[in-house]
Amino acid sequence: MAVSALASAKRVVVKVGSSLVTNDGKGLDHAALARWAEQIVQLVESGKQVVLVSSGAIAEGLQRLGWSKRPKALNELQAAAAVGQMGLVQAYESIFRQHGLHAAQVLLTHEDLADRTRYLNARTTLLTLLDLRVVPVINENDTVSTDEIKLGDNDTLGALVTNLIEADCLIILTDQKGLYTADPRKHPDAQFVHEARAGDPELERMAGGAGSNVGTGGMLTKILAAKRAARSGAHTLIAWGREENVLLRMAQGELIGTQLIAQEATLAARKQWMADHLQMRGRLILDDGAAKALAAGGKSLLPVGVKSVEGEFERGEVIACVNHEGHEIARGLVNYSATEARRIAGKPTSEIESLLGYVDEPELIHRDNLVRL
Repeated sequence: MAVSALASAKRVVVKVGSSLVTNDGKGLDHAALARWAEQIVQLVESGKQVVLVSSGAIAEGLQRLGWSKRPKALNELQAAAAVGQMGLVQAYESIFRQHGLHAAQVLLTHEDLADRTRYLNARTTLLTLLDLRVVPVINENDTVSTDEIKLGDNDTLGALVTNLIEADCLIILTDQKGLYTADPRKHPDAQFVHEARAGDPELERMAGGAGSNVGTGGMLTKILAAKRAARSGAHTLIAWGREENVLLRMAQGELIGTQLIAQEATLAARKQWMADHLQMRGRLILDDGAAKALAAGGKSLLPVGVKSVEGEFERGEVIACVNHEGHEIARGLVNYSATEARRIAGKPTSEIESLLGYVDEPELIHRDNLVRL
């Protein structure tokens, strides 16, 4: 019989969805927050390190502002996040303090995770908080987000944080029991999935779209989050957040919900950082030979294998490598700017100096700075 990955985990990320935190959008559910906080306290007292990724700021802001519908305008979403974040943080701080633990608010943006220095600073801060037995409460900094209101969603943020701190386990608490072979609301004969391999393409086929009018995620985002977390060796558990003592029972080994097992080889820390980029400034479109060589692994990308260059980027930025169908097969730190890459694309290494007037590196991307996807 399968055992919950939380039983042996030492460092854990728990993500709680909007519909759970806000009682389906009707203001913060303080009783539910208290139940999860009490369980997290017991996990910490048992020796586990726990990070909480909590949705709910925008939904709480909507309730406080008296808005019945989630607005589409970015400035209104940011205003709702700013108002709601106050209530969310006050609630968690009050609850954890009652149990003798400190909580810490950590707001992240895509830029914090895309920039290598800021990424390492965020990692150091979180690990220090955990060593101090503080519970970091993490959300995206929606108030200042400019690209969109979200990194993608808090399922993705949970996976990114899991990789950032090299957690053993990601727990996604949601308003669904777990993963089914099809949407059970539409297919009564759908079978429940107790355990599967994270990253299995069949899981993405099974997952439906967003199911709640409060949050922004759906089962698909959770499947993709598990796939991302698996790159750092973390297992993912997806379970109904209102299941009685769900975290404590998992910690005792009981398998609740769906468990997605990480079976990939764990990426090195720097390659994990590259793999976790959600937005990139450019792409290199490869010929078939270069695409196959990168997919096979262990090869650097030479200029001769590049058919065209898209976007504007500088030396040292992370960019995507795609095949002729547009599928990303790898990404890495590029040795030349977009302007320079266009001039040497399709050319042999021996011509770089004559084309640019100098040679920084013989490769566009060295294999040590390249990660396959």
